[in-house]
Amino acid sequence: MKKNLKTMSYLNQLFNLEGQVAVIIGGTGELCGHMAIGLAQAGAEVVLVGRSQAKADEKLTAIQKNGGKSYFIPADVSDKNALEKVLDAVIAQSGKVDILINGAGVNSPTPVLDITVDEFKHIMDVNVAATLQACQVFAKYWLSNDKQGSIINLGSISGINPLSRVFSYSASKAAVHNLSKNLAREWANKGIRVNTLIPGFFPAEQNKAVLDESRVESILQHTPMQRFGNPEELVGPVILLASNKAGSFITGHEMVVDGGFNSMSI
Repeated sequence: MKKNLKTMSYLNQLFNLEGQVAVIIGGTGELCGHMAIGLAQAGAEVVLVGRSQAKADEKLTAIQKNGGKSYFIPADVSDKNALEKVLDAVIAQSGKVDILINGAGVNSPTPVLDITVDEFKHIMDVNVAATLQACQVFAKYWLSNDKQGSIINLGSISGINPLSRVFSYSASKAAVHNLSKNLAREWANKGIRVNTLIPGFFPAEQNKAVLDESRVESILQHTPMQRFGNPEELVGPVILLASNKAGSFITGHEMVVDGGFNSMSI
């Protein structure tokens, strides 16, 4: 029994996020919402940032039901001034920020020859430029105050190997992967870790426009585990990347959580 308690104490030291404050941009969505619930159960105070109060309320209720601390800040995450106001609001209410997750994103099934420049720019603005701006705002806070921070940017399996029907989304997520590595190099010796969490196929709003029966069958044939991921299966990886103890030497990493999809060839 004593040995078991010692083991639990050691694991708690590695993965306990008690006293940490996590800002989750896109935390009102399906995948990041489950990450938020998981981070709160690991002890973090969670701040959801997004547009929908109704969606936020669902996640806040789930977090608070389990004894977690959380609140919602509505914001247009493509607006840098709005992101700066988010940071100010979090500092005023929580006193600090330790973890930033960039999970906001949009998708489009528009074919290459049909997409307009405006639509393509919108996808790049939300998926790439907004991610950069959030990293700039929060990293400046950490650097100015000599604090450590962990940034987790949400990538996509389509950013590694392009997928049909979502070329613009694939291109934007490939840019996020590369951006994250550049920022990791830039800030590695300044106490800021930057990593990319890359989900395979999970039930998410971005997938609905392109998932029909034949595409689902194709995905499952290409996935060794032969199923979609469950959102809860992203919680462990995100806690590892968020923790400055368990993940202290992890930066510039692309953590793929895809049931083996990226390992599959023919």
